[in-house]
Amino acid sequence: MKSLAAALSRAFYRFSPESLVVAVLLTFATFVLATVVERANPVDLVMLWGGSAWDLIELSLQIAMLLLTGYMLASTPLVDRALNALAVRVTGPRAAIALVTFAGALGTWLNVGFGLVIGVVLARKLARTVPGMHYPLAVAAGYAGFSLYGIGLSGTIPLTIATPAHLLEEQMGIVPTSETIFHPLVLATSAAVILGMPLFMAFLHPARAQDVVAFTPPAETGAAPAPVDPDARTTLADRLNASPVIGILMGLLGLLYTVLHFAGGAGVDFNIINLAFLSLTLLLFARPNDFLASLRTSIGVVSGVLIQYPIYAGIMGVLSGSGLMVTLAGFFVAASSPETLPFFSFVSGGLINLFAPSGGAQWAVQGPIMIEAAEQMGADYAATALGVAYGDQWTNAIQPFWIIPVLAISGIRLRDVMGYLFLVLIFLGVVYGASILLLGSL
Repeated sequence: MKSLAAALSRAFYRFSPESLVVAVLLTFATFVLATVVERANPVDLVMLWGGSAWDLIELSLQIAMLLLTGYMLASTPLVDRALNALAVRVTGPRAAIALVTFAGALGTWLNVGFGLVIGVVLARKLARTVPGMHYPLAVAAGYAGFSLYGIGLSGTIPLTIATPAHLLEEQMGIVPTSETIFHPLVLATSAAVILGMPLFMAFLHPARAQDVVAFTPPAETGAAPAPVDPDARTTLADRLNASPVIGILMGLLGLLYTVLHFAGGAGVDFNIINLAFLSLTLLLFARPNDFLASLRTSIGVVSGVLIQYPIYAGIMGVLSGSGLMVTLAGFFVAASSPETLPFFSFVSGGLINLFAPSGGAQWAVQGPIMIEAAEQMGADYAATALGVAYGDQWTNAIQPFWIIPVLAISGIRLRDVMGYLFLVLIFLGVVYGASILLLGSL
């Protein structure tokens, strides 16, 4: 397996382009497929693409804020000391890889936004304290757990079909999370990933020292913001900029709202996580000067999100508007039986996710096809919906959409991690495939 990992790493290093190039290639591949399969007019496809380019603007800003505030929060003195205290307790590279994988997977199961940040932040920290740790593998390990989000506490599809007045309520009714996220077999699947994948990733660590790539992210090379010199506070403006009262008051205000939000019974989403992260960052930096200094050194982590997400939004518009997504899903439905429909939902969901990496958008188009098929065949609604959710999260392992921010934070390139993520795809394919086959047969 280690030889395979090394071979894949070399191959992807040679042939895998930057994530922006992958997004452009996927765009034109979608155009070609829609033209050939759907006989679509290329001019109409261009209009679909351009008209959909900003459909993910809200998600783009949410992810950008999540990365920026999460990154800055990790650089606050208090959090930095806590991460250092954890990092110094890890002495071996394989233990470090296992810890990073576990943190990313468990964090993702608890909340998708938290999981997307915590693994790579911890990997970056351990890269400075654990000698002999292979940094590209650590980054891949921190991101690998993100492929659990679809059946975690913030899983888009399970939460959607458990919400009254959802898109398919007339066909399938309300499906409680006890039949999806908290189904015993689904919980066992989540546990298998959270506990098993750290061992799998640790096993992939190179045995030879000459194969290890030690890397210090560029964002880590700069010094922490220098403390403000009290003698420099000569004006009222200077004193306000250096006053800890400003950050403390604003941070406490945001945290108070967060507490009231949850006390009122509201759920967890990107917006509340972002507000909590921003409030904590303001509180822990306290002084506006220190906060703004960190902001200036951290802003680069969001650039890939802001540029590439509109490209993927355009791809999704072409897939949906041309009918190509419906055709792809229908192909797998035709090959299904009541017992195998959840499995083929999983396979088709994984394929479609490579072009349309958004669980909500994918379910809105693919969901009606699969649930209609389940109704006609007498297949289980919950298992069929979970099949789409499994597939959507499965191929996130190699879909650049969600890893763009991770690459920005870690400071490495897509080709450095794709070999390992391809093996993650295989590992998860076995786990998820077996799980959904069992669910379909129950």
